[in-house]
Amino acid sequence: MTIKLHCFGESGHSYKAALALELSGLAWEPVFVDFFSGAHRSDDYRGLNVMAEAPVLVDGDLRLSQSGVIQQYISDKTGKFAGTPEDKYEVLRWILWDNHKLSSQAGMTRFLMNFLPEDKRPQEVIAFMQGRLKAAFTTLNTHLQGREWIVGDGLTNADLTCCGYLFYPEPFGFDRADWPHIDAWLDRISALPGWKHPYDLMPGNPSDRA
Repeated sequence: MTIKLHCFGESGHSYKAALALELSGLAWEPVFVDFFSGAHRSDDYRGLNVMAEAPVLVDGDLRLSQSGVIQQYISDKTGKFAGTPEDKYEVLRWILWDNHKLSSQAGMTRFLMNFLPEDKRPQEVIAFMQGRLKAAFTTLNTHLQGREWIVGDGLTNADLTCCGYLFYPEPFGFDRADWPHIDAWLDRISALPGWKHPYDLMPGNPSDRA
């Protein structure tokens, strides 16, 4: 049975789940969530996910939301991306750190800078968020010095969660050239067989609304 992932291309959290599915080799297909038209707030979608968020994974009768949960399900199903048993809590630590310190703030800042009308972009809020993001980039860049992967000797869910927003082209205060260890790590991820850019992996692109 083909797994369905309700997602949209602009969503970094959707990308984490979609990339894990793609690299795992599982049979899956994206189902477009028209986020910018408010589809996630519809009664039908809330019936799928009361949190009104994407992504949502549907595998038969099973429904899962939250990218970290979906990543863990993929690991449980395939044995991939979990690291060694000794890595379990370290992988989880980075997933929780990313969701609180990196992705949540990157997603918000990118939205404010690119997807709001220019006259409605709160510059003071953006500047504050970019300051917090700089601290997160510093943490990740320092950790990756002398390492190829965030945890252990290969790709894990720690990498798949932390890279979620960092391949997007829209500006939000992240320039790869400023963070050489992050830059090299992103190159390693994009060199993996089967890797795809978020706009190639999922439906939905800012150009669709241009």
